[in-house]
Amino acid sequence: METYGRFLYEFLNQFFSGFIDVLKAIFTGMTKTFNIPEYKGIIDHYEKDFSVSEWILVGLAITALAAVIGIIILLIVLFWKKHTKWRKKILDQEELLKEIDSLNQQVETLVDEKLKILDMKNPELGLNTEGIGVDGNGYSSDASGQDQDEDAPIDVGESRFSKLTMVDEEYANYKQKDYKNSFTLPEFCHQFRHFAAHKLKLYYSEKMIRLFVSAIASTKLVILQGISGTGKTSISLAWGKFVKHPSCVASVQPSWRDRTDIFGYLNEFTKKFNETDFLSYLYTAGYTDEIFTVILDEMNLARVEYYFAEMLSILEMHDTKEWLIEVVQSTWKSDPKKLIKGKLQIPPNVWYIGTINNDDSTFMVTDKVYDRAMPIDINEKGVPFEPEPADAWDVNYSYLDNLFNQAMEDYAMSEEILENIEKMDDYTIQHFRVAFGNRIVKHMRKFVPVYVACGGDETEAVDYFMAKKVLRKFEGLNLALIRDEIDGYIQFLDDHFGKGRMAECIEFLLRLKKMS
Repeated sequence: METYGRFLYEFLNQFFSGFIDVLKAIFTGMTKTFNIPEYKGIIDHYEKDFSVSEWILVGLAITALAAVIGIIILLIVLFWKKHTKWRKKILDQEELLKEIDSLNQQVETLVDEKLKILDMKNPELGLNTEGIGVDGNGYSSDASGQDQDEDAPIDVGESRFSKLTMVDEEYANYKQKDYKNSFTLPEFCHQFRHFAAHKLKLYYSEKMIRLFVSAIASTKLVILQGISGTGKTSISLAWGKFVKHPSCVASVQPSWRDRTDIFGYLNEFTKKFNETDFLSYLYTAGYTDEIFTVILDEMNLARVEYYFAEMLSILEMHDTKEWLIEVVQSTWKSDPKKLIKGKLQIPPNVWYIGTINNDDSTFMVTDKVYDRAMPIDINEKGVPFEPEPADAWDVNYSYLDNLFNQAMEDYAMSEEILENIEKMDDYTIQHFRVAFGNRIVKHMRKFVPVYVACGGDETEAVDYFMAKKVLRKFEGLNLALIRDEIDGYIQFLDDHFGKGRMAECIEFLLRLKKMS
């Protein structure tokens, strides 16, 4: 052990003596660096031999040395401040975490107190005389805490849906009305156009009215786009007034993120459902065989595929009986009559018309939305004309829907036009790598026949549809790469559909070429 002791002493002495030498060297170096009298002594030693020019250089040397020392000191100060600030930030974060932890404990305490209060107010929460109540999730449970059947309705007194319950009361003895409609689609378009002009001073061309009616025949979601002030919202409001059911205007807000923004939500504290006008309007439509319209005003102020995603999927289902949306998870006996097991049947007699403005304050509408909708451009001012006196009409949804279905049979797209569309699809895929799926073809097989039945031309309908639903996708391509393909595409359209017959498509392509 004596040998090991000497070894350890020499071993550690080597380290600590070296460390002490480093500290002495640092101290010696700092002392020499900031030894002002030594600097003065050197200057005094040479001052008699300096010429005027050399004194100037001496001054510059002193200034430069002082600047270097100042910079070193400044860097040390800045480093210290940054370190102190960083340390303070860490301490603030620790304090914040402690405060959050304290708040969480207070929330837990308040929740416990709330539960105690709820236990004392069982009758208000629906506890019957046999001890059946409602748990925190809205499900029924007995006094022993055992869960009951989730599908079994909970017995409560007051309804949690005030607006929908009022609709039930209003339509308690309602019988669907048969208006004995006998109009044709051309008459329907004519009456709507003259009603808008005569009653509302809104002037639309015959083509615009045909496009609008054909759009609602092809899909439940219509998008009206164009510059501000051209009448996008006005034509939607006019449509609601024409069919004697004023449109429900849902003004989209930038904060909308999910379906609760349009349907409402259940307040877990009050056990009341915060109903929106949108939900109440849909519920009312379910009682009737009439036409209802929802206007999603400036629908792209928020992302459409966020707040309207579920509706987009539901409206794509072929069987309208499957158009169900869950409003609440549990069932109460006092819930509205048409709310079955917490789900609402979306009525087929409602159309959704969205208006969009493309500017810096809005989001881009994605292909997912466009593919499920029918876009209509409104970029021109209405030309006033002398309208015929025209009143609003009582219209049965079932009758108008039958007219649409009959038009699809009577004016089914010709084989020639279908062949040309298939060739157009092949050409578009080959030259632009853009294709359109079965959903778009399905919409076109509805849109084109109804447009023709309303008094329009088949090629004109195909032209408009392809320009707005298919060629619109070209905007997402690299225009510089497709520029040389545009002239050939225009020639292809002229060869297969007739010289200048595809005017909308050609105009769109030329605009793209000009932009590239």
